[in-house]
Amino acid sequence: MNERIIYPTDDGGVAIIIPAPDCGLTIEQIAEKDVPQGKPYKIVDVADIPTDRTFRDAWEFVADETVQTEPTQEV
Repeated sequence: MNERIIYPTDDGGVAIIIPAPDCGLTIEQIAEKDVPQGKPYKIVDVADIPTDRTFRDAWEFVADETVQTEPTQEV
């Protein structure tokens, strides 16, 4: 499976669910089962998840984008 489920965490980060291969559930069923009740989520291609985890704590879940990886700057 080349898809991941992402959703916002309570502290402002991004959680990533990596489905187990051959688990017998669809990606949608996994999201409904594993994403906390009431949290928005997205199903994204694995290529959309940044491979550089250096700033992982700065990632943000943005409803109209996949994963915001650039830290926001205060002006």
